[in-house]
This record gives sequence, C-alpha cells and structure tokens, in this order.
Amino acid sequence: MYNFGTIYETTSVEDALRLKKEHPQAHFLAGGSDILIKVREGKLAGCDVINIYNLDELRGICLEEDGSILIRPLTSFTDVAMHPIIKQYIPVLGEAVNQIGGPQVRNIGTIGGNICNGVTSADSATTLKAYDAMLEISSIDGTRVLPYGEFNLGPGKVDLREGELLCGIRIRKESYEKTYGHYIKYAMRRAMDIATLGCSVNVTLSEDKKTVTRLRIAFGVAAPIPIRSTTAEASANGHAVNEALLDLVSEGALADVNPRTSWRASKEFRMQLVKEMAKRATKAAIEKAGGTING
Repeated sequence: MYNFGTIYETTSVEDALRLKKEHPQAHFLAGGSDILIKVREGKLAGCDVINIYNLDELRGICLEEDGSILIRPLTSFTDVAMHPIIKQYIPVLGEAVNQIGGPQVRNIGTIGGNICNGVTSADSATTLKAYDAMLEISSIDGTRVLPYGEFNLGPGKVDLREGELLCGIRIRKESYEKTYGHYIKYAMRRAMDIATLGCSVNVTLSEDKKTVTRLRIAFGVAAPIPIRSTTAEASANGHAVNEALLDLVSEGALADVNPRTSWRASKEFRMQLVKEMAKRATKAAIEKAGGTING
C-alpha cells in the first residue's frame, strides 16, 4: 500500500490549477512511475496528490498549422515512440524513450513527468534539448513559454513555480525540418537500467551532403543537469563532413561537460564515454542525413 494523505481528483486543467492554488503542498500525480517510488521510499510518505492522469486534454501529439509539433505532457513513452508524427519527423525521440525501463514503465510513464522530474539521466531530456524544445507552463494566472534549455535549475530542480503545471512541449518546424538525429545510451545493463551516460546528436547537411549546416548535441549524466555542448556545436557548424569533424565534436564536448564519479562509473570513465559517444552519435546522424564520413 502507498501512504498518501489526501487524493484530489480533477476534471480539467483549470480544475487542477485551482486545486493546486488551494493546496500548494500537494503534488501533481501523472503516470506515477517517479512519485510512487518516492512515496514508497518514504521521501514523500503521507503527501497530498492532485491526480491529473485522466485529463485527456493533456495527452496526445499533433502537427500544428505552423508546422510545430505539439506533445502534450501526459503522452506515454509508448505513445511517443509509436506516434506517426514522431516517426516521420523526429524518430530519434521515439528511439530515445523506447530505452526507458520495460514495457510496463513505458506504458504508464509520461514524457512530461520525465522532464519535470529534473534528473540528468532522463532519456527524453537530451533529445528534447537538442531540438530546442519549448515548454508551455500554465498557472491559474495564465501561460508562459520557456525554452527547455532554461528549465533545469539543478539536480532534481526545474523552473516550475508555485501553482504551475507543464501543459505542452513544442518543437518548431525550423528545429526538425531536414534534420536527422541519433541517440546513444550507455548503461551497465543492456535493458531496464538508468543511463550511465546519454548522448543525442542531430544534424542538417548542405544539399551536396558534404558540409554540416547545423549540428546540435546534448548529454545526460555528463553534468548535474542535461546539457548542450555549445563548444562542439560551434566547431561543427559549417565544417566539412570528414574524420576531422568527429574529432572536433568530441573535443568540444569534453570542454563543456562536468561529470561526477558515482557507483555507476568514475568521472574519468564518463569523460571517455563523452568523447566516444559524441563521435559515434555524430557519425550515425550524418549517415542518416545521407552524408558519408571520409578521411
């Protein structure tokens, strides 16, 4: 049994926000794959919760008139991976969330919960950051839009103010058009494990496939929060597609990361992973885009 205080059921987003304003100490409950663990461990024992899981208005994916892809936060990992819009335009996001836990976790866990948890190992986080995702955050007073790159404030801490709820994750057309990505997760076990390190890269190439017009790269568990490597990106943009490019990306990535030693891996091992995974993910993304790495 789980030790809850009061469970508040909601009928709409407006109702959920009203309840949050009236009961600011209560936690929003979505899929529960994160919060239920904390309750069982005693970290949130006896907490009040506001159940938003049945709010279908917070579930689903659509392509909007301006070409933006809107992902609602209660969309499960399974639905993200299987959705035709994701498969057509951002398949790397589906590939990333397909590496979370097992089928049961992917069926119940939500993409919004994954990023609101604020952990650096979140498998969806690196790809969403690498695609310049924008977040729509609502409160009873209105909605604000925040770049996902500014959302993580520290380990387990995100920019959700009192009374706020994540209501949308948006990826603009210019962020995914003619863009190809690849995600690599390194973990101690081959399945159902938290990432020791994650790396997501996406590229757009020139028409002749010989030059990188834009590269974006992000890492998980390489710093206290999921991060982009701006040094690697700057060194790659406009560079010829060749072996030297891979070296520049990997060296640039090393300049930006700050991994720690934990029981899963030492800092030195993670640094080596950063270097190697940056090369491999970049090479794979370029090949998906139709390019070929030549010496």
